[in-house]
Amino acid sequence: MTTQVAPQRVAQRITSPEQALETAHRLAEQFSPTAAERDSQRRLPVAELADLFASGLGAITVPQEFGGPALSNRVLAQVIAILSQGDASIGQVPQNHYYALEVLRVNGSPQQQRRLYQEALAGVHFGNALAEFASKAAHHRSTSLARHEGQWQLSGQKFYATGALYAGRIPTAARGEDGKEQLVFLPRNTLGLSITDDWSGFGQRTTGSGSVTLEQCPVDEEDIVPFQTAFERPTPVGPLAQIMHAAIDQGIAKAAWQDMLQFVRSRSRPWIDAGVEHASEDPLTLDRIGKISARIQAGDALLAVAGEAIDVAQRHSDALSVAQASIEVATARAWTTEVALAAGNLLFELAGSRATLQEYNLDRHWRNARTHTLHDPVRWKYPAIGNYVLNGVLPPRRGTL
Repeated sequence: MTTQVAPQRVAQRITSPEQALETAHRLAEQFSPTAAERDSQRRLPVAELADLFASGLGAITVPQEFGGPALSNRVLAQVIAILSQGDASIGQVPQNHYYALEVLRVNGSPQQQRRLYQEALAGVHFGNALAEFASKAAHHRSTSLARHEGQWQLSGQKFYATGALYAGRIPTAARGEDGKEQLVFLPRNTLGLSITDDWSGFGQRTTGSGSVTLEQCPVDEEDIVPFQTAFERPTPVGPLAQIMHAAIDQGIAKAAWQDMLQFVRSRSRPWIDAGVEHASEDPLTLDRIGKISARIQAGDALLAVAGEAIDVAQRHSDALSVAQASIEVATARAWTTEVALAAGNLLFELAGSRATLQEYNLDRHWRNARTHTLHDPVRWKYPAIGNYVLNGVLPPRRGTL
């Protein structure tokens, strides 16, 4: 099934961190009451995402010289976490949008930046077609960009194309004739482009992370932005991609934590040995809640530190500043991965058997966390952190998504 993108509305302009955070909170409050229903029915959030991009949040990272507010990465991480707490699938969708805007910032020509940033300011949503399902390794690409009778053409098959179903442009990774990867900002209405809603993951069910098929799609040369070179030199593209993933997990953790508190207060019964009248008075429950609350609060702090490190790397990109940003982001990413899974599990331990009833759909938090945290293995984060701290070995530069 291919979903029709919602008609684009003229976006509002966000000019300050306070306005961005207020807008994110307002949208999260709008999305949250129906998040469980969307998940259980797998109802795609077409209207909700239209509201998100009409709000102006899609342009908060646009540089000031192109008319944007260029808000900090600390604020960006907060926005993603807030949206993900409201609905984890909706919170994940703009991750690739901001990622594409960062590739544009570091590798786009002034003409490309001026044109595409203007689209972002107007409310255009950039999706993605980066990963491929059939390749031997996650970083391998077979999609090709080649000339045919003087016209650039794009051919290939993509999967995990989060947000492509809803987007006005589909930034697509493809290997050019010189063997280097390019990022093609392909318009949604391009001939030969088809987007299929065949994502069947048990979590993040409404991200639209399905298939994109490219059959000799004609490409305007002005829509081709160098991609591979963003990792052949020190740039903050990789850390920026990763901090948003960490923020999504933080939002999932907070959603599970919030639902746990509400359920324990209103529906759970105390264990007989606790000797108390209400589950909220159980001393062992209070101990577990205190521990997870502290861990969630620490996640906010780690995201703030990581965001500030990316800000430094964006202002002055060299091997050390990008490495420091990568390590700070890896720390946050590892932490929020574990906390999101722990919060989703603890919800049931403390809320009790009643919380497993399908009518509450509380298992979506753990399912979302388990699905999203598989984007890249956290087991590789800790050795990279340790090697940097102990031996001064810089982490690899890559745009792992």
